[in-house]
Amino acid sequence: MTAPGRRSSTFTRLLRHGFTDPSAAERLLDSPELTAVRSDPVLLEALGGTADPDLALHGLVRLLEAQSAPTDRRELVDTLIAAKPLRDRLLGVLGASAALADHLVRHPGDWRELVTYEPRDLHPGVEEFERGLAEADDPVTLRVAYRRCLLSIAARDVCATTDVAQTAAELADLATATLRAALAIARAAAPGDAALCRLAVIAMGKCGGHELNYVSDVDVIFVAEAAEGAEEDKALRAATKLASHMMRVCSETTVEGSIWPVDANLRPEGRNGPLVRTLSSHLAYYQRWAKTWEFQALLKARPVAGDLELGEEYVAAVSPLVWQAAERENFVADVQKMRRRVVENIPAAELDRELKLGPGGLRDVEFAVQLLQLVHGRADAGLRSGTTLDALQALATGGYVGRADAVQLDEAYRFLRSLEHRIQLYRLRRTHLVPEGEADQRRLGRSLGLRTEPVTELNREWRRHTGVVRRLHEKLFYRPLLDAVAQLAPGEARLSPEAARERLIALGYADPAAALRHLEALASGVTRKAAIQRTLLPVLLGWFADSADPDAGLLNFRKVSDALGKTPWYLRLLRDEGAAAQNLARVLSAGRLAPDLLMRAPEAVALLGDGDGGGLGPRTRAHLEQEILAAVGRADDAESGVRAARGVRRRELFRTSAADIVSSYGTEAQPAEPDQGALVDRVGGAVSDLTAATLAGTLRAVVRAGWGETLPTRFAIIGMGRFGGHELGYGSDADVVFVHEPREGVSEQEAATAANKVVSEMRRLLQIPSADPPLLIDADLRPEGKSGPLVRTLKSYEAYYRRWSLGWESQALLRAEPVAGDEDLGRRFVELIAPLRYPSGGLDDDAVREIRRLKARMESERMPRGADPKLHTKLGPGGLSDVEWTVQLLQLRHGAEQPGLRTTRTRGALTAAREAELLSEDHASTLDEAWVLATRVRNAVMLVRGRAGDTFPSDARELAAVGRYLGYGPGHVGDMLDGYRRTMRRARSVVDELFYADR
Repeated sequence: MTAPGRRSSTFTRLLRHGFTDPSAAERLLDSPELTAVRSDPVLLEALGGTADPDLALHGLVRLLEAQSAPTDRRELVDTLIAAKPLRDRLLGVLGASAALADHLVRHPGDWRELVTYEPRDLHPGVEEFERGLAEADDPVTLRVAYRRCLLSIAARDVCATTDVAQTAAELADLATATLRAALAIARAAAPGDAALCRLAVIAMGKCGGHELNYVSDVDVIFVAEAAEGAEEDKALRAATKLASHMMRVCSETTVEGSIWPVDANLRPEGRNGPLVRTLSSHLAYYQRWAKTWEFQALLKARPVAGDLELGEEYVAAVSPLVWQAAERENFVADVQKMRRRVVENIPAAELDRELKLGPGGLRDVEFAVQLLQLVHGRADAGLRSGTTLDALQALATGGYVGRADAVQLDEAYRFLRSLEHRIQLYRLRRTHLVPEGEADQRRLGRSLGLRTEPVTELNREWRRHTGVVRRLHEKLFYRPLLDAVAQLAPGEARLSPEAARERLIALGYADPAAALRHLEALASGVTRKAAIQRTLLPVLLGWFADSADPDAGLLNFRKVSDALGKTPWYLRLLRDEGAAAQNLARVLSAGRLAPDLLMRAPEAVALLGDGDGGGLGPRTRAHLEQEILAAVGRADDAESGVRAARGVRRRELFRTSAADIVSSYGTEAQPAEPDQGALVDRVGGAVSDLTAATLAGTLRAVVRAGWGETLPTRFAIIGMGRFGGHELGYGSDADVVFVHEPREGVSEQEAATAANKVVSEMRRLLQIPSADPPLLIDADLRPEGKSGPLVRTLKSYEAYYRRWSLGWESQALLRAEPVAGDEDLGRRFVELIAPLRYPSGGLDDDAVREIRRLKARMESERMPRGADPKLHTKLGPGGLSDVEWTVQLLQLRHGAEQPGLRTTRTRGALTAAREAELLSEDHASTLDEAWVLATRVRNAVMLVRGRAGDTFPSDARELAAVGRYLGYGPGHVGDMLDGYRRTMRRARSVVDELFYADR
């Protein structure tokens, strides 16, 4: 007897053998069913070897209690102690699967299925499983027979008699036998229907790939033909009935539960299409309508039941189409987009536990392997396996994947599939989520052989393997391209030049030969630079391929690398700072403007980092002006000073364009900016501030060179148009007017001469050909336009506006804002023009009619010949001009009594008009959306083409690049243009109501 307060020796032994509740285990061992063997060390040792000793013991007691006679109970106990194969298999199953324990309790004689241990039982195939299901003639008996077969598969699995690939193959073979049995039941129930048709069942997905899970939908496609002498319509109706019945036999819940759902949604048109089609109907669909993912799915098509001859005809007919899929436009992008969409649909709370679909999960391996198969399988029939691990091995053997990468992926995939099997085996439920409970994780860890610290070790191994997959699944596609040109691993099979060419074409490269030359130049050699670039390039190539112009991205990277490759900080920046490499890839492949700016001063790459020396955030106007004025102050002459100012401008234009591109595309760490208006405001504000600072610096340089510290006349620069509205784009000129006021004691003539000389010299210096982009000053909005004097005194402006000012000039002054020069003079100019742009009492009818007339004339006269008006961002219906003139009319009419309208910014005035209830919220939103979109398109055109434009590019690649900048994926240029027209059409209807209606 055990003394009070002391543990029994049995309690201690149970703890040592892995029981978590020794007290409950002691009670179970004391049950009458186990009296004879409760102290048998063989039994305790066997229980301790299971995944969950407590669960195994509880299941064993339940099974013994379920035996119908004492002799049966004694037979089970005696066999359990005497026969190690049964002991290991039975207890192994009971310790891993509560669901199979329930089956054994309901069918207590089925334990005998685990007694036999002959070689022929180790790896059964379809034939053996068909024998096991042979006596099933209805859904209930089929379920019982199915679970009996499943019991033997699970036993071999948990005892490690079979590995994970063999287990998955056995499960697929059992599914094949089950589908055949279910179809036989359906045929027996409707012999008339069976006689009318030939019906083939094609397995898809994991069943087709011979790699099924314990619990998974079984994906199928049905193909049928009329039996000899039967009409096709009747045959198809009969085949549909048989197929539907077969699916119900497997899927419906009975007293024995269900087997698994049979899913036919991979068929043409999915659930909206007919369940059964003829072979010719299948082919017609795949030839005309199928999407890329449908050909990817067909990789695993395999006839399994019904008319196998017809099934083979189906596979033979669709196979050529599968291997042509890689030639489709945007093939790689489509496959990758499908993968991203899967990840995006995972609930955030489940993402970290998602074993199949999450980042670094099973689907990453499968997608990567299938992508490579589709690219190279047309030329190499040895790659055409539906089984992931077999295909991965074939890819490595053929040199399409590096051997070391293939080995790591194989290990990771096997571990993740084993973990998935154990998770599903416990309850026989379809799930891919790693459980959060410690007890569940302990059982899983022990089932995988992790016995020391099962929970800790399980999580460590799981994270390690998902990390390997995340690191390798895209590298898998790009690394062999480097091996092909750089001979990184002598003696290893490498991609042939033709295979490398195929892969690059699939990635979207228009000139694969040039791409291979660039890769060779970047990756060859034994220098530190080449070594780091070999590490970076597989990732960079993936990012380039995600752009509209991968060729340009790779070429530009080579240029930057040639310029900076010997600079220590450059490669360290790309290697060590997480955002820099992806930011660079985005910038180099998004168009011409940003790379051109970068090539003129490659050291600006440093801005792309996320460390102290970088950062893409916009700088304030004060900071810009301070830097430029300091640079001008250090210069020896005006030309040197303005050259320094233009250098700062070039760098800051690169910063702004790079930030715009990165925010528009998004990165792995930071998704794309969803607020398009914020992007437009950021660019407009940054470029406008930069232009103002550049003009301030140029003015200082010119004044210092000609007059020292003080000009004979006070001088101010007034921003107009988009400049005054803080809405400049990358290609905008600086619209300005110049105002001066002679200093005391200076004659009007001397002051005017000095002011005109300043303007002339500023314009000259800002346009001198150099590596920096010119800044064009446009003063055409001055009084009298091009016919009027370039510079006027404040008094001259006052006299002109009092006597001669026209309506269009008042409208132009709505956007006037001082940007450089004498602040007091600028302020007095603004005070001077206030009554003109915000007239007391608003506008009379004649003035409104004149504005409308001018608008109509501008639309008809300035629209370029041959341009599509509906796609012209400035003058087209609903475009920039429509929105701006509508807003400006509201300002002219109501600015005097509504202070909020007294702003130079279009969007700000639109918001103020809405708040003043001068237009509805819907109308304001419609106009704002159109204005933002048109501005974004103009910015995109400049970024992509390197020169300004008001219409979408005609070149297909440039048009696609505009689409990517606007958030449209590959192949969606048509959607972009349709969306643009739709937005502008809505805006024009609002303009017609607000601008042209008499109100």
